[in-house]
This record gives sequence, C-alpha cells and structure tokens, in this order.
Amino acid sequence: MIPSYCTRVAAGILLVALAWLAVPTASAALVSYAKVRADATLMVGSRLVRLYGIHIPPAGRTCRPNLRPVKCGSNAALALDFKIRGFVHCQQVQKYRDGSITALCRNKGVDLSAYLIERGWAVALPGGPFSYQVLERIARARSMGVWGMHGIAVASASRSR
Repeated sequence: MIPSYCTRVAAGILLVALAWLAVPTASAALVSYAKVRADATLMVGSRLVRLYGIHIPPAGRTCRPNLRPVKCGSNAALALDFKIRGFVHCQQVQKYRDGSITALCRNKGVDLSAYLIERGWAVALPGGPFSYQVLERIARARSMGVWGMHGIAVASASRSR
C-alpha cells in the first residue's frame, strides 16, 4: 500500500507542476522613467511605447515657452509631459516587428490613455475599453481639447482604426 500511495502523491505533484508551467504568463511589464516624444508616444527605457486604445488626431504643434528649454509638440504630448512624474508602469498589449509596443501605461495609478481622452487630446479606438468610449463622449459634450477646436476632423479618426 505504501508504494502505491507514494506513487499517487508523486503523480499528483507532477500534474500540479505541469499545470502551473502550462499557465500563460502575463506579458512583461516595463517600469522606468518615460520621455514623452513630440507625437505623444513614450520612450520607456529604450522601448518605444504607443498608448493602448487611443488615437491621437493631428492637431498641429504647440510650444510651451514658459519652460526652459522650450517644449514643443502636439497638445497630447504636452499634456502627457505635464502629467508624468516619476516612474511609468506599462503592461504590454501588443508588440510590433520594429520592437515598439502598444501598452497600457499608468503613472502614479493614473491610466495615461484615459487621461488624454478625458481632456479631449485623444479619441478612443473601437477595440479599447468601454470606459474610454464613455470618456470620449463626455469630452466631446464638454468641447474639451480637439472637440473644441474648429477645423479638425476627428469623428472619422476614432472609427477608422
């Protein structure tokens, strides 16, 4: 009886170990300082990161002359540059051939994609979280960001991807 009991216990432990190894692991997280680029993408460490679930419509270039050195870029880029302090935590969603990724990024617990959408500097992509669609409608109703600027066609941009 003892050998069969030990065999069953060993087989059970082996099955649990194999099941644990078969579980897919979450994609790698990036945690580092982020440099905001003029097109509102981020350089997190040495990795180019596009924010998940959003499209940033072209809205021209703006400069903040009150900063030294003067910072120029899209309004979305300037908003991100203003918001991000300290480390950015990004969870990879998709990886591209060129090594860049799309990721859900947070800074001090704030979802950076949602931050841009609620201020009207980005539009929600159809495949993104439902909360992004809601934030976009609120920003649009309040004429925030690009929704308050005349001559910028963003309605088709949010639905084209």
